[in-house]
Amino acid sequence: MAQVKPKKALGQHFLTDLGVAAKIAATLNDYVGVPVLEIGPGMGVLTRPLLEAGHDLTVVEIDRESVEYLDRTFPELRGHVIEGDFLQLDLAKIFDGRKFCVIGNYPYNISLQIFFKVLDYKDMVPCCSGMLQREVAERIAAPEGSKVRGILSVLLQAWYDIDYLFTVSERVFNPPPKVKSGVIIMRRNGVTDLGCDEALFKNVVKTTFGQRRKTIRNSVRGLLPPGVVTDDNPLLAMRPEQLSVSQFIQLTNYVSQICKEVRQ
Repeated sequence: MAQVKPKKALGQHFLTDLGVAAKIAATLNDYVGVPVLEIGPGMGVLTRPLLEAGHDLTVVEIDRESVEYLDRTFPELRGHVIEGDFLQLDLAKIFDGRKFCVIGNYPYNISLQIFFKVLDYKDMVPCCSGMLQREVAERIAAPEGSKVRGILSVLLQAWYDIDYLFTVSERVFNPPPKVKSGVIIMRRNGVTDLGCDEALFKNVVKTTFGQRRKTIRNSVRGLLPPGVVTDDNPLLAMRPEQLSVSQFIQLTNYVSQICKEVRQ
């Protein structure tokens, strides 16, 4: 059977190690019965163990050659292969409004965009797992105090419990990438309300990490009314990578309160 040629423009690096594929599929063992959306199945190395585990699986693939290969190789998937760009999909419509898990060997070139989109559907996605560039995987899972902690770390950890599971060698891909990969799992936590203005929370996180070399006192200045003098709040002496999610929530409420007082 004809193989699919990896396409550099699509960031395709096909996993060839069946054992690694089985370990990634096993991250959803606790979610059998919940529909699963696989992103970028390629030649189906992860698709196969997911089907064998009994998951209600739908896949989304942008590459026409891969779609044709999947149709030939996995007749049980017929009617469950979406040809298109994951980033353009209305995910709420795929499973008729039901909750679903997300998994994949994610293309390196759009992995951050994929996770930002998952975040948009956080109340529908109880679990998201899979493999991506190790550097990005470590950043997503990074705790407060880590130098690699960033915007996506905080925004995702506000809603998900995240674990970095294992590292994958570049030698088990065709073609081999120039970097190692990492596998993570994100499980939806019990948070339904952050306890602050969510839009402002996102703005505070993005603003402070956008000026990560500055202390919080200096980076949030642009979010406050002109001329406001900040007090001795200890959070203001810190840098963004040092703050936990709960401290970012405190900071958001602090900024909100100052703005409110100035308006009154």
